[in-house]
Amino acid sequence: MRIAVLRGSPRKNGSSNLLADHFIRGAEEVGHEIVDIDVAHADIHPCIGCKACEFNGKPCVLTDEMTEIKAKILSADMVVFVTPLYYFGMSAQLKMCVDRCCAVARQLTQRRLKSALIVSAWNDDDWTMTAIESHYQTLCRYIEMEDQGMILGTGCGTVEQTSRSRFPQMAYELGRSLVPDRSGR
Repeated sequence: MRIAVLRGSPRKNGSSNLLADHFIRGAEEVGHEIVDIDVAHADIHPCIGCKACEFNGKPCVLTDEMTEIKAKILSADMVVFVTPLYYFGMSAQLKMCVDRCCAVARQLTQRRLKSALIVSAWNDDDWTMTAIESHYQTLCRYIEMEDQGMILGTGCGTVEQTSRSRFPQMAYELGRSLVPDRSGR
C-alpha cells in the first residue's frame, strides 16, 4: 500500500514527528511504501476561495507546492494526518494543506482512501483530543475515507516526555497493523 504521511509540525524534531517516524518504521517493516510529505515546511498558500478549481480538480490559480502534494495524495492508498495539537485542532500548516485539497475533493472521494490521525499534545485532560477527533471523523465521513486508527498522544509536551510514553509504540504498532486492501494495495 502507498501511504502519504502529511507532517504538519513546524518543529521538525518535535513530538508529532517522533510519532510519525515510529508509524513509518512499522509500516515499512511490513512492506508499505511511504510518501513522506513535510507540509509544514512546504511552500503552500492558503485557499483564497476563488472557486476556479470548481472543487473538481481544475487547476488552482495559486502557484505553489500544492500541485505536487495533491498529486502525491491522489496517488496514495492511504493518508496519515500528523500534527501537534494547536488550540484543540490541527496545526495551521496542516489545515492549509487540507483546505487546499478541496480542489480535488471528488477525486479523493473516488479513491476510497484509508486514513489515520497522529496527534501529540502537551495537555492530558480527558477532553484534550475531543475537538480534533471530531474534526478528523467528519473529514473521513465527508471524503469517505476508511479510518485505520488514531494515535492521540496526550501528555507529549516534550520529545523526552513523548519518548517515555506509550505513544511511540502505539504509532509503530499502527503502522505494522496495516494490511493491503482487496486489490492487493
